[in-house]
Amino acid sequence: MALGEFELIRAYFERSAGPRRALLGIGDDCALIRPGPDQSLAISTDMLVEGRHFFADVDPAALGHKALAVNLSDLAAMGARPLGFTLAMALPQADERWLAAFSRGLFALADAHDCELIGGDTTRGPLNLCITVFGEVPPDAALRRDGARAGDDLWVSGALGAPAWAVACRLTPEAFPMPGADCSGTGSNADSDARANAAPLRTALAAARLRLERPQPRVALGLALRSIASAAIDLSDGLVGDLGHVLSRSAAARAAPLGALIDWPRVPVDTALDHLPDSQRMALALSGGDDYELLFCAPVSARPALAMLSRSLGLTLTRIGTVTDQPGVQLLDAHGNRIDFHAAAFDHFR
Repeated sequence: MALGEFELIRAYFERSAGPRRALLGIGDDCALIRPGPDQSLAISTDMLVEGRHFFADVDPAALGHKALAVNLSDLAAMGARPLGFTLAMALPQADERWLAAFSRGLFALADAHDCELIGGDTTRGPLNLCITVFGEVPPDAALRRDGARAGDDLWVSGALGAPAWAVACRLTPEAFPMPGADCSGTGSNADSDARANAAPLRTALAAARLRLERPQPRVALGLALRSIASAAIDLSDGLVGDLGHVLSRSAAARAAPLGALIDWPRVPVDTALDHLPDSQRMALALSGGDDYELLFCAPVSARPALAMLSRSLGLTLTRIGTVTDQPGVQLLDAHGNRIDFHAAAFDHFR
């Protein structure tokens, strides 16, 4: 018997324990949620479309994880604590094996962040996932994009560039050749050497694909930055482009120009890219996107606190530059000389 819409929801998305935080969850026309005292709601929506945001052959458990992770990353960038989320999905068919894996990946991350599914919608169509996530944050403690000030340090969490490399290897393999990938297997010394050279790269690529498909939202970092950072954004569309959003919003808020100096040698490029030419490492780390790390601004006085925070979270936090009162983003080499580089945030319609 074919699985119907409501049977699908009951089987894979309605949990027997019922709502934990929501006043009313799945099963009515609307969910009811209430933030805690002196809290404001933080709300974000992201849509993932097959062929645009993920490959058709992606592991459905990884897709369930990423669908929620990219939304939790937005809450992290706001310094908000997750409360709940809705899921709207179009499915080509009700494939029970796919649904079981997808919901398993989705709920594993949801439970890790105490974020419950409170409603949504399902329909038939090309695979499309849309999650709206709800969090809470004291209004005066929210991390915003418009709080950067000249003289602030620029910081970034984790390492950059690996997810973009994983995408590039899939879409343009000719630009990122994998030595030994097409070995004939005849047993010659040359073939053996090629396979040996390829093995570390294949391991690195597997790690990069894991970063692409299972990003880790930095929720704990975002909560800790409430009293430290002056502005923040999550890195979904590339470091330089996303930094531009912070600078433009902050400049508008202050009615004064703002820019930034980035020390390229300080940028934490993922070690998976160590084998690439510097030009490719630079492009992937600065404009590749899909990192879902946090870029944030903080006063110089916060350096000791951020060093302690890095240790307590077990997460690398790297100071990569400075906010300035001169418009534009400049990239500097180890000697302080300007590097010519052009990058813009990803735009779906350009």
